[in-house]
Amino acid sequence: MTRKRPWLTGMLALALAVPMPASAWRAINRHEVLPVSEGVWEVVARVGTGAQDYWCGIGDFAIRQLRAPVNQRIYVWRGVGPSVNRPGRKSVQFAFGLPPGVSDRSSSLSLNVREAGDNLHVTAAQTYCYDRLPGRDRWLP
Repeated sequence: MTRKRPWLTGMLALALAVPMPASAWRAINRHEVLPVSEGVWEVVARVGTGAQDYWCGIGDFAIRQLRAPVNQRIYVWRGVGPSVNRPGRKSVQFAFGLPPGVSDRSSSLSLNVREAGDNLHVTAAQTYCYDRLPGRDRWLP
Protein backbone atom coordinates (compact mmCIF):
# COMPACT_ATOMS: atom_id res chain seq x y z
CA MET A 1 0.00 0.00 0.00
CA THR A 2 1.50 3.35 -1.02
CA ARG A 3 0.74 6.52 0.82
CA LYS A 4 0.28 9.73 -1.07
CA ARG A 5 2.40 12.63 0.06
CA PRO A 6 1.03 15.78 -1.53
CA TRP A 7 3.44 17.97 0.44
CA LEU A 8 6.38 16.09 -1.12
CA THR A 9 5.09 16.77 -4.62
CA GLY A 10 4.58 20.44 -3.73
CA MET A 11 8.12 20.74 -2.30
CA LEU A 12 9.60 19.10 -5.39
CA ALA A 13 7.71 21.48 -7.67
CA LEU A 14 8.87 24.45 -5.60
CA ALA A 15 12.49 23.29 -5.67
CA LEU A 16 12.38 22.97 -9.45
CA ALA A 17 10.78 26.39 -9.86
CA VAL A 18 13.35 28.30 -7.77
CA PRO A 19 16.21 29.54 -9.96
CA MET A 20 19.56 28.11 -8.97
CA PRO A 21 22.67 30.27 -9.05
CA ALA A 22 25.17 29.49 -11.78
CA SER A 23 27.68 26.94 -10.67
CA ALA A 24 31.10 28.47 -10.33
CA TRP A 25 34.43 27.07 -11.37
CA ARG A 26 37.16 27.97 -8.86
CA ALA A 27 40.63 28.92 -9.99
CA ILE A 28 43.71 27.98 -7.99
CA ASN A 29 43.46 31.33 -6.18
CA ARG A 30 39.86 30.48 -5.21
CA HIS A 31 38.33 33.18 -7.38
CA GLU A 32 35.04 32.14 -8.93
CA VAL A 33 34.75 32.07 -12.71
CA LEU A 34 31.17 32.12 -13.99
CA PRO A 35 29.55 32.37 -17.43
CA VAL A 36 27.96 35.70 -18.37
CA SER A 37 26.90 34.95 -21.93
CA GLU A 38 28.09 32.80 -24.82
CA GLY A 39 31.89 33.04 -24.78
CA VAL A 40 32.06 35.61 -21.98
CA TRP A 41 33.05 34.75 -18.39
CA GLU A 42 33.45 36.82 -15.27
CA VAL A 43 36.00 36.45 -12.50
CA VAL A 44 34.40 37.54 -9.23
CA ALA A 45 36.47 39.57 -6.78
CA ARG A 46 37.34 38.56 -3.23
CA VAL A 47 38.54 40.87 -0.48
CA GLY A 48 41.81 42.44 -1.60
CA THR A 49 41.57 41.32 -5.24
CA GLY A 50 43.95 43.03 -7.64
CA ALA A 51 44.57 42.82 -11.36
CA GLN A 52 46.86 39.78 -11.05
CA ASP A 53 44.09 37.88 -9.24
CA TYR A 54 41.62 38.47 -12.07
CA TRP A 55 44.20 37.42 -14.68
CA CYS A 56 45.14 34.34 -12.65
CA GLY A 57 41.48 33.33 -12.41
CA ILE A 58 40.73 33.62 -16.11
CA GLY A 59 44.08 32.18 -17.22
CA ASP A 60 43.70 29.16 -14.97
CA PHE A 61 40.12 28.67 -16.17
CA ALA A 62 41.05 29.03 -19.85
CA ILE A 63 43.84 26.47 -19.63
CA ARG A 64 42.54 23.91 -17.15
CA GLN A 65 38.81 24.06 -17.84
CA LEU A 66 38.47 25.21 -21.45
CA ARG A 67 41.75 23.60 -22.62
CA ALA A 68 42.60 26.75 -24.58
CA PRO A 69 45.92 26.80 -26.44
CA VAL A 70 48.63 28.54 -24.39
CA ASN A 71 49.13 31.18 -27.08
CA GLN A 72 45.41 32.08 -27.20
CA ARG A 73 44.77 35.70 -26.26
CA ILE A 74 42.15 36.47 -23.63
CA TYR A 75 40.64 39.95 -23.63
CA VAL A 76 38.99 42.09 -20.99
CA TRP A 77 35.41 42.26 -22.27
CA ARG A 78 34.31 44.64 -19.52
CA GLY A 79 36.60 46.18 -16.91
CA VAL A 80 36.07 46.08 -13.15
CA GLY A 81 32.39 46.58 -12.41
CA PRO A 82 29.37 45.00 -10.75
CA SER A 83 29.15 41.21 -10.95
CA VAL A 84 26.34 39.76 -13.05
CA ASN A 85 26.25 36.52 -11.05
CA ARG A 86 27.10 37.72 -7.53
CA PRO A 87 25.13 40.90 -6.71
CA GLY A 88 27.03 43.28 -4.48
CA ARG A 89 30.42 42.02 -5.64
CA LYS A 90 32.85 43.29 -8.27
CA SER A 91 34.05 41.33 -11.28
CA VAL A 92 35.90 41.56 -14.57
CA GLN A 93 34.48 39.98 -17.72
CA PHE A 94 36.74 38.20 -20.21
CA ALA A 95 36.40 36.65 -23.67
CA PHE A 96 38.62 35.21 -26.40
CA GLY A 97 37.79 38.10 -28.71
CA LEU A 98 37.49 41.87 -28.60
CA PRO A 99 34.16 43.49 -27.74
CA PRO A 100 32.57 45.29 -30.70
CA GLY A 101 34.04 48.73 -31.34
CA VAL A 102 37.07 48.26 -29.08
CA SER A 103 40.59 48.63 -30.42
CA ASP A 104 43.17 45.91 -29.89
CA ARG A 105 45.85 46.84 -27.37
CA SER A 106 47.97 43.71 -27.83
CA SER A 107 51.13 45.81 -28.10
CA SER A 108 50.49 47.34 -24.66
CA LEU A 109 52.51 45.85 -21.82
CA SER A 110 50.28 46.56 -18.88
CA LEU A 111 48.72 44.49 -16.13
CA ASN A 112 45.39 46.22 -16.41
CA VAL A 113 41.77 45.10 -16.07
CA ARG A 114 40.13 48.50 -16.16
CA GLU A 115 39.36 48.80 -19.86
CA ALA A 116 37.86 46.53 -22.47
CA GLY A 117 40.53 45.38 -24.92
CA ASP A 118 43.31 44.83 -22.40
CA ASN A 119 44.64 41.33 -23.05
CA LEU A 120 47.25 38.66 -22.36
CA HIS A 121 48.05 35.20 -23.66
CA VAL A 122 46.29 32.68 -21.42
CA THR A 123 49.61 31.22 -20.33
CA ALA A 124 50.85 34.68 -19.27
CA ALA A 125 47.60 35.22 -17.37
CA GLN A 126 47.93 31.88 -15.58
CA THR A 127 51.50 32.66 -14.49
CA TYR A 128 50.06 35.25 -12.11
CA CYS A 129 48.73 32.29 -10.13
CA TYR A 130 52.28 31.24 -9.32
CA ASP A 131 53.70 34.64 -8.37
CA ARG A 132 52.76 33.95 -4.77
CA LEU A 133 55.04 31.39 -3.21
CA PRO A 134 53.80 28.80 -0.67
CA GLY A 135 53.82 30.15 2.86
CA ARG A 136 53.68 33.75 1.64
CA ASP A 137 50.01 33.86 0.74
CA ARG A 138 46.80 32.84 2.45
CA TRP A 139 45.46 30.72 -0.44
CA LEU A 140 48.46 28.56 -1.30
CA PRO A 141 49.43 25.69 0.99
